[in-house]
Amino acid sequence: MRWCRFRSGDDVAFAIVDGDKIREVSGSPFGAWSETGRTIPLAEADLDVPVYPGNFYAIGSNYASHIETRSKVKGTNPIYYDKPRVGHRANSALLPNGHAIVKPKGSTDDFQYEGELVAVIGKRARRVTPEQARDCIFGWTIGNDVTERNWQKTDPTNLRSKNGDTFKPMGPWIETEVDLPSMRTLVFLNGKKLHDFVTNNMLFRPEEVISAISQSNTLHPGDVIWLGTDELPVNLKPGDKLDITITGIGTLSNPVIDDTGV
Repeated sequence: MRWCRFRSGDDVAFAIVDGDKIREVSGSPFGAWSETGRTIPLAEADLDVPVYPGNFYAIGSNYASHIETRSKVKGTNPIYYDKPRVGHRANSALLPNGHAIVKPKGSTDDFQYEGELVAVIGKRARRVTPEQARDCIFGWTIGNDVTERNWQKTDPTNLRSKNGDTFKPMGPWIETEVDLPSMRTLVFLNGKKLHDFVTNNMLFRPEEVISAISQSNTLHPGDVIWLGTDELPVNLKPGDKLDITITGIGTLSNPVIDDTGV
């Protein structure tokens, strides 16, 4: 099943994606819900991020070749961590499918994307084992971990570099049924394919990451965990359009624009 969120005037509601239309739902997939009977053509729906998480976690250095290629660029030896490196992200950075990533004033050319699989939590998880963690996953969506690399190097925290407004596109919906071993992640910049990697080729499996987080931080339905990326990204600039496809889920698409506001 595919779940989305959409805007209708000042209201936001969940819906089930059914082919070329969506079926509005009263309530939430993380609790009680029922269909309202209202349908909207998918092409006309104003999709929002598929879930507004209570907590938003992200893991880095989760693909071996990503670690190795980044190390070559830096001229350092690759470091493979023995446990997941988990950070926390800001909901204010979230951006729906189709909306524009804003390259901030004062940012440098090293403005990059990262195509990531996102796990959406469906059950409370507190000190669970990896085996128990599997049952806590509600579904999967796609994330684009936009980063200003020079700010990442020079700032004392990731507030600007990874949590700026529009830096975290996520969507277009949540897919509850996937075959993780067969999935691939593809990244296209202005229609040209740049990356194509095995989505599940992770150093730490999703259930291992969930288990690790749950030892200190209770996970709740609707929380999201971004699971890292492979390969080495290139720079984005205003006028670009980035498409991230994960087979079995769909495509997250966002243009890039200049910051012209105050």
